[in-house]
Amino acid sequence: MSTKFADASHETNRVVTQERLLGTPSRWRRHGEPHIADPDTADTGVFGPGSVAWDILLHPATIVFQSAAQFVLQLTYKPIFAGVRDWDTISRKAHSGTLTIFDMFDRAQRNSGIHAPMWLGDRATAARVAGHLVNVHAKVAGPVIDVGDPELGGYEANSPRESMWAVLTEMHSMLWLYESLAFNGLRLPRRLPAATRDIFVAEVSEYARLFPGKDENLPTNMAELNALYARDARLFGNTHSSTMATIPATGQNWYQLIQQSIRKNRHPSQYRVKIQLFFQNKLFSIPVLKSVSGKTRRSMGISRAQERKIFFLSYLLMPMVWLFQRGPIERYFMRMMWGPDAVNLIKSARQFHAKAKSERTNRTFATV
Repeated sequence: MSTKFADASHETNRVVTQERLLGTPSRWRRHGEPHIADPDTADTGVFGPGSVAWDILLHPATIVFQSAAQFVLQLTYKPIFAGVRDWDTISRKAHSGTLTIFDMFDRAQRNSGIHAPMWLGDRATAARVAGHLVNVHAKVAGPVIDVGDPELGGYEANSPRESMWAVLTEMHSMLWLYESLAFNGLRLPRRLPAATRDIFVAEVSEYARLFPGKDENLPTNMAELNALYARDARLFGNTHSSTMATIPATGQNWYQLIQQSIRKNRHPSQYRVKIQLFFQNKLFSIPVLKSVSGKTRRSMGISRAQERKIFFLSYLLMPMVWLFQRGPIERYFMRMMWGPDAVNLIKSARQFHAKAKSERTNRTFATV
C-alpha cells in the first residue's frame, strides 16, 4: 500500500501542468502574508522608499533578469556551493533518484519571491522571513569545502562569514545587472557614480544585519567590499578545482548525480519547464554573464575567447533586453519567478518609491 502511494506521488511529481508551473502564494510565502514597508506608518523596512537599493531592486531589468543572475556570483563562493552540494533539497532528491527538472526550476523560481519580503517589506516582515532562513540553514554545515583542497577547511551557512557573503554576493550581482542592463526609457544602461555605489554597499550591509553576518566587519563602501573580496580570495572560484563537485560523504560527482536523476524522471509535460529554463539558463545567461565583473568570469573558467563571444552576443541582444523590460513582458516574468506576494509588494513599493523621490526632488528645488 505504502509502495503504491510512493509510486503515485513520484509520478505526480514528474507531471508538470501549467497551474503547477505558475504556482500559488504558498510556494513563496513564509510565516504569513508580507506587509509592505510603508512610510505612512513610519516603518520603511530595511531599505525603504528613496533608497538606492530600491532604485536597483524595483527596476524592470532586475525583476526580469535577477533569477538568472542569482547564483552566478554566489556559487563562485566555495562554501555556498559546498552547502548546496551537500544539503540542498535538490541534492537530497538527486540522492534518492526522485529529482526532476521541475525541482530544479522550482528551486530557482522560489528564490526571488522568498527574499522580496525582506527587501520590500516592513521590519517585522523582514525579521520574520530572515529568522525562517536562519532556521533553515542551521544544519547546513560540513567539515570539508573541497576534498581536493583540505586546507580550505569547512563551512557553516549561519557563520558570520558565510552569512555575510550570501548577502553581499546576492546584492552585488543585482548592482551589476542594473548598471549593465537597466534602460531608462531609450537611454542605455550606465554605471552609477562612485558615491552612489558606496551608498548601496552601506545599505546592503544594513540588510546583512538581519543575519549572523552582522558579526562580521561589514563594508560601508565599495573599497571596503573589494578589500573583503581580496581577504577571502581563496574561497572564490570553484571552477579552478576539479574536485569541488565531489560529494565528501559518497565520492559521487554532484553534477552527474543530478543529471542522472533528471534523465530518469523525464516526462512529456516537462516541456513547459524547458521553455522557462531556456530563458533563465540559456538566453538570459548571455547578458547576465556580460554584466558581471571580468574577475567573476575568470573564476567561472570563462576564457578570453568565450568572453569576447559573450560581449558580441550581448550587443546583439540589447534590443531584446530593452523589450523584456516593457510592461507586459516584465509582468510575465515577475509573476512567474517572483510569485503573487512579491508582485503586490513590488507594485506598492514602486508607488512609495516614486513618491519619496518626487518629494526629495521638490525639497531640493525649494532650497535652491
